[in-house]
Amino acid sequence: MNSSIELLSAGRAGHRMMNSPTLASQADSMPQKLLDVLLLGRCSHEFSWPRRAADGQYYQVCLLCAVEFKYDWATMRRTERLQHEAEEAAASSKRRPHARKPTWVPRARRIRLDAPVRYRVKNLGTWSEGTIQNLSQSGVLLLGTQQFPENTLVEMVFEMPEEISGQKNSKVLCQGRITRMKKVHEKTGQHEFAASILDYKFIH
Repeated sequence: MNSSIELLSAGRAGHRMMNSPTLASQADSMPQKLLDVLLLGRCSHEFSWPRRAADGQYYQVCLLCAVEFKYDWATMRRTERLQHEAEEAAASSKRRPHARKPTWVPRARRIRLDAPVRYRVKNLGTWSEGTIQNLSQSGVLLLGTQQFPENTLVEMVFEMPEEISGQKNSKVLCQGRITRMKKVHEKTGQHEFAASILDYKFIH
């Protein structure tokens, strides 16, 4: 008799857990974009910072569905989807020994932003306020109240341009490195410095 009562109580408890609003809210909390990729096979694409392949060409990876596209820094656009097997076959058939590399490379295109940015030493300290003047293949040029030595690893939070991210109004957390410090800006008294971008993730 006691065992029957225990089984009945356990069954009722399990039913309550399955219908718990807490569990339902956890299921609903999965990002809608990820659900669209998994269930519907469609993706709105959130792209990584352009990466350089072994052949010197740049490409981007969607952080949601992992599809890859070629990226042209001259126009700041994705050009075509990468098909690795086809490209490798074409490259092997056209490969020439001792191919010359170009001796002149045009200056990277820049996007003028004048956008607010928060930055700090990676994982340390409080955030400082600043302004991103422009963004290019080499990274960002900033004006800020706080200066750091060259090669310092930093974190930056700002709105990444749609030409890079593939999304409008996309705020990102960037991992970067200070590449050079410049003189104090005469008009604002702020420090002007450049930082490369190593990687970033979207802030939702």
